[in-house]
Formats: sequence, C-alpha cells, structure tokens
Amino acid sequence: MNQLSQTLSPTLERLGGVYLLPVIVALIAFVLIGAPSSWVTLTVAGLSMGMMIFLMASGLSLVFGLMDVLNFGHSAFVSFGAFVAASALAYMAGWIGSESIWLNLLAIFLAFSAAIAFGLVVGWFFEVVIIKPVYHDHLRQILITMGALIVSEQIILAVWGGAPVSVPRPAFLEGSWLIGDVTIEIYRAFAFALALAVYVALYLVLKHTRIGLLIRAGVENREMVEALGFRIDRLFVGVFMVGSALAALGGAMWAGYETLITPALGGEIMIVVFIVVIIGGLGSVEGTLLGAIMVGLMANYIGFLAPKLALASNMLLMMAILLWRPNGLKPAVK
Repeated sequence: MNQLSQTLSPTLERLGGVYLLPVIVALIAFVLIGAPSSWVTLTVAGLSMGMMIFLMASGLSLVFGLMDVLNFGHSAFVSFGAFVAASALAYMAGWIGSESIWLNLLAIFLAFSAAIAFGLVVGWFFEVVIIKPVYHDHLRQILITMGALIVSEQIILAVWGGAPVSVPRPAFLEGSWLIGDVTIEIYRAFAFALALAVYVALYLVLKHTRIGLLIRAGVENREMVEALGFRIDRLFVGVFMVGSALAALGGAMWAGYETLITPALGGEIMIVVFIVVIIGGLGSVEGTLLGAIMVGLMANYIGFLAPKLALASNMLLMMAILLWRPNGLKPAVK
C-alpha cells in the first residue's frame, strides 16, 4: 500500500492533487452506471448531501483541529438546530404555504436564523461551562461532552417529545426541475448553494482576515499571541460558537431534507460527521469540504450500484483514505 501511495501521489499532485478525487470517483461511477440521466441525478444528489454534511462537519473540524477539543456533544447542536427550525417553520405555516416567494424566503430565513442564534447561545454556554475547565485533557473532554450529549437528548425529548416531528418546506422549495431526462430536486440545489456560500465565507475569514490569522497563530503559539496583547480565549470562544452555529444550520438544512425528524437525528448523523472530519484532515475547511463531497457521492453511487454495501461505504472510504494519507486528504498546516 505504501508503494502504491508513493506511485499515485506525485501523479495526483501534478493533475490537481486530492481535489481531483471526486472527479475520478464520478467518472468511474459514470462508466459503471451507464445511464447518463441516472448518473447526473445521483451526482447532484450526492453533491447536495455532501454540502449539507459539510455544514455540520465544518464546525467540529475547526474546534477539533484548531482548538484541540474532542467535542463528542457536537451532535446536540445538530439536533437542536433541526428542532428549532422545524418549530419556527411550523409556526409560520401560513407564510411557507403562501404563493408569495418573498414570504417563503422570509420564513426560511427566520427559521434558519433562529437555529443559528440558538446554536450560538448554546455553543457559548457549552464552551464556557463544560469545555473550558477540561482544556488539554482529552479523556475528560470525551467523558464530559458525552454526558452533555445525553443531557441534551433528554432536553429534546422533554420539549419536543419522542414522536417524529414533521418538517414543512416553503412552497418554492418543493418539487423538482426536469431538464431533459434529468430530475433535480429544488431543495437539493438550494442546500448546495447555501453550503457553498458558507464555505466561501469560512475560507475567506480564515485565510484572508486578521481574525483568521490570529486564530491560526493562537493555535501555533498561544503564549506569544497573548504576550502581544490579544485575548486568545475570547477568540476560541468565538470559534466554538461559530462551530455550534454551523452545526445548528446544518441540522436545520438536514431537517428540511428529511422532512421527518426524531430526537436520534444528531446521534445518527454524528458518525458520518466524524468520518468526514477524519477523511478531510483536522482543522481544514478545504479538507472537510472535500471529505463531505466524497462521502456524499460514494453514498449515492454505492446505494445505487450495490445497495447492500451502502451502509458500509463510509467506513470503507475512510479506511482507504487513511491507508493512503494517514493525516487525511488536506490537513491543516499549523
């Protein structure tokens, strides 16, 4: 395997590096599927699924990779975001059922804003009360965040109950576009566009702003940055809050995608989120995006070609990637 890795890596780097992997997977799937219309539909579905997973995974990647915090309670933010958005959309049922696209847009904007605001507040509480006392102690981080996750799930059960909750969609996001023989679901296209905008914003902030520079410098040498007069602890609280808000937004998007959610939502999606973070490389926004797209595409392609292997596709992909690149596809450079 090491010899194969040494042979493939230089070739891939010349052609575009690991960014070429989704293209290779898509081309192989095109040959195996045979029907172009089915391939396009599956590819669009995989990309939109991957982008929604990216929203949920990007926050964990930042917290895990930049702050060195093992937050196993991250899925609680996903669940809270999903249920808060579902409640907000249900409250605005008249708006989302209206023929006015402006009322539809306002309803989904307010629902997603409520999820993000809730994620920010809960993220602040989580970091200050639960995470801060156990910085640099991974074992205690795992134990205390798992405990917080259990408490969060019980809060969701107490507030929303254990029965599945239906999530209404705004009228303008219902239905599909039919382009020739290709069917593209409108909600999937919307999810892809929104997640892409979030990725661009994250990338620009981390790579091209003073705040991003301070965050990366604080991870590399916290004492030096603090000696220059900057409050790194406040920056890290902000990073944690943003990560929680992104998870809540991802949960809200996923709720609209599933249209029926249960309190187990966060726990079910969390395994996939961790796989994406590991595949992409800790602390890397680009790596998380790449890993999420790979997972989304593989899940749809394998689900179509070999349904019995669909559940194992993520684990098989992670094993193959880590055997080739043990630090992930695009780990953050500290």
